[in-house]
Amino acid sequence: MNGRHDEGLPEHGGGLSHDLPVLARRRMIRLMAGASLVPLVSCTPEGKTSAPSSSSAACAEIPEETAGPFPGDGSGGVNVLKESGVVRSDITRSFGDSAGGTADGVPLTITLTVVDAASGCGTPKRGAAVYLWHCDREGAYSLYSEGVTDENYLRGVQETDEKGRVTFRSVFPGCYPGRWPHVHFEVYGSLADATAATSITNTSQLAFPKDVCDAVYATDGYGASVRNLSGLSLEDDGIFSDGHDRQLAAMTGSTGSTGSTGNGYTAALTVPV
Repeated sequence: MNGRHDEGLPEHGGGLSHDLPVLARRRMIRLMAGASLVPLVSCTPEGKTSAPSSSSAACAEIPEETAGPFPGDGSGGVNVLKESGVVRSDITRSFGDSAGGTADGVPLTITLTVVDAASGCGTPKRGAAVYLWHCDREGAYSLYSEGVTDENYLRGVQETDEKGRVTFRSVFPGCYPGRWPHVHFEVYGSLADATAATSITNTSQLAFPKDVCDAVYATDGYGASVRNLSGLSLEDDGIFSDGHDRQLAAMTGSTGSTGSTGNGYTAALTVPV
């Protein structure tokens, strides 16, 4: 297993001391991790996508990562998965008995394709489920961070379709100190398992290419992310430093005119399980 841990922020709490017992429990129910087959497609300065490069990597499971200190899946006390309304594609708004807030930021569509690693990644995992979550533009996690403990936005569950795909409409996450911009996700065998918060099969994280981060963070509202990203690299990140290519999203979208991100971006990743 690749047991690695978020460098949690003091203002968020948790961090390594929280992750160690959580990941230790999860290790007992997870399969050996490996690499996905998804090559990087990043946005060019003109806003067009570059062609994916060929990959000769063998099909293996998505690398196993920590869920971090703010999963909201019941492992750390807070459980959003059993709340009515968590099964949704648009995760920009809070739901249920929350404060009803909306997360602002550059639009981002996230598409994950879950495939069967044992079959050579050629068979989609229809009827599986994905729980996905990430921080907001300010780097705060709903349910946990100061000021947004009454919110549950940027969290949601989707069942995979006949092609093994799930799609979430969100906003581009900010960059907080100590971590490269990322998205967390958990894979479950079924929607029933996900909404019962039981039987997680895989936990991993998705990373974003630097050029896209730079374009997004040049827009209003992401000022702190510019500062935080300036001292980071994928090679030095505590999670992605041992092989980020396997979790680097393929990005499409347009930067539009100078200082504009157009209609936002789409991040795609194949997730072998």
